[in-house]
Amino acid sequence: MTCACEIQDIMEKVLANHTAAQKDNLIPILQETQEALGYLPPEAMEKIASFLGISPGVVLGVATFYAQFKRVPSGKMKVTVCRGTACHVRGGARILKEVERRLSIKPGETTEDMEYSLETVACIGACALAPNITINNDVHGQMTTKKVGEIFSDRTRESD
Repeated sequence: MTCACEIQDIMEKVLANHTAAQKDNLIPILQETQEALGYLPPEAMEKIASFLGISPGVVLGVATFYAQFKRVPSGKMKVTVCRGTACHVRGGARILKEVERRLSIKPGETTEDMEYSLETVACIGACALAPNITINNDVHGQMTTKKVGEIFSDRTRESD
């Protein structure tokens, strides 16, 4: 987690690149803030609202409308499971269940140790490799539950 003083310092740097009068900079400011902090904490969104002279509710509304914005910290490793047609037909649901079991989280959640975050997407765009997952930007294709176990072997629970 980032402390309040670090958030303050980062926000000063982000906002120094923008003009307060330009309210149409909200999305770029949100993007830069998330890139710098990894997510959009409430303190940062309040600072952005104050800087742009808009309501914190407007900032929150934009941050919640667009799926790209995260309001909770993400894990170091972002695991994305494809739910596209090719992956579904080739066992994607089993792959997702095994990832959930290994990490003990559901899509949209992060492990307690902040190592992994789990998401699903409609299509990764690597259909020839179905079923597949990505870990950060690395595609892992032709997944099986056994391969999931090998990838996340350090996460094996006592019940295995």
